[in-house]
Amino acid sequence: MTELSPILKQATPVIVDHGEGCYLYGTDGRRYLDFTAGIGVTSTGHCHPRVVAAAQAQVASLIHGQYTTVLHRPLLELTERLGVVLPEGLDTLFFANSGSEAVEAALRLARQATGRPNVVVFHGGFHGRTLAAATMTTSGTRFSAGFGPLMPGVHVAPFPTAYRYGWSEREATVFALRELDYLFATLTSPAETAAFIVEPMLGEGGYVPGNAEFFQGLRERADRHGILLVFDEIQTGFGRTGKFFGHQHFGVRPDVITIAKDLASGFPLSGIAAPRELMARAWPGSQGGTYGGNAVACAAAIATLDVIESEGLVDNAAARGEQLLRGLRACATKAIGDVRGLGLLVGAEFTTATGEPGTATAAAAQRAAVDKGLLLLTCGAHMNVVRMIPPLIVTDTQIEDALAIWSEVLAEL
Repeated sequence: MTELSPILKQATPVIVDHGEGCYLYGTDGRRYLDFTAGIGVTSTGHCHPRVVAAAQAQVASLIHGQYTTVLHRPLLELTERLGVVLPEGLDTLFFANSGSEAVEAALRLARQATGRPNVVVFHGGFHGRTLAAATMTTSGTRFSAGFGPLMPGVHVAPFPTAYRYGWSEREATVFALRELDYLFATLTSPAETAAFIVEPMLGEGGYVPGNAEFFQGLRERADRHGILLVFDEIQTGFGRTGKFFGHQHFGVRPDVITIAKDLASGFPLSGIAAPRELMARAWPGSQGGTYGGNAVACAAAIATLDVIESEGLVDNAAARGEQLLRGLRACATKAIGDVRGLGLLVGAEFTTATGEPGTATAAAAQRAAVDKGLLLLTCGAHMNVVRMIPPLIVTDTQIEDALAIWSEVLAEL
């Protein structure tokens, strides 16, 4: 009898029968309020009628048209539609399937376009599980251990994670930028550095937002040294943070962004966006893939963009995110050292009385929430951050329902 790999550990015991909006329904008939959204993927909720209709219609017309062999209308329409929401100047796209593929495509572009071998990533970042992406991931050794040697040419600089350092955000930012300059003096010359690759807000690293001073410092150094600034927007894009892209909170211009997750409401689709002049410096044949830009996924992405716009989901994410952040802070107990987030990416970090990571307590809280009908996940290097990632369609009532369950969980711990 065959079975799934035993290494695939499930965060919840739920076996899903179907999903609708912000809810998943188990095969046992129980309803769960889903604040995981497929790890930030089901932006329009489960099975939004407009996304379902678009995918069904496309399946009946064309399922797969390999896009280096033929072109198809959903791909061309999606490309045009993304031009409306992408940052100014990022006017060319390459599509793939997963976040890891998008990150590796951005890395390949950066190295080929600059002729430089090295990249700088930032401590706590998550960029994927494939070899190059895992090399650039520093949110936990579980993503890179056991299959080295890893890819050379990757250097790690601090991210301004103020709570971990025990400093103010200003102190952490000054430290991070100073250490980046020291890295240039000791590990990778700016003349050999192709790109900074950074998340606007650490995802798997513990839901830690960056700040304007830090990202503006990266932009200034990138401009001074001819380095590309690549924002990994895979978890922070498409309204998730309360702005269309996470970097827009900080007034900083990217050279490249990576996209995935919320783009297609659950269909596998990712990509990179860059200026045409930069994208044209990639080597011929370096971009491609069998399933990238799949017709059904593109149709779902077009419908997703329609829903985000027509239902005001970016503004909803901002408003509901403020409500969620405020509510989580109000009910935090002594077991929680910090509550932080942007939009509908909010995390509660559990800490022991002696200041150590409260991993066991976070795990107990996550399990207790599931038992009460609220699906949550943990993250962070020590898995001591409980994160909430509801769909962008979440209502104020559903936020209050989640907060009520969470308050019960904390009271019973």
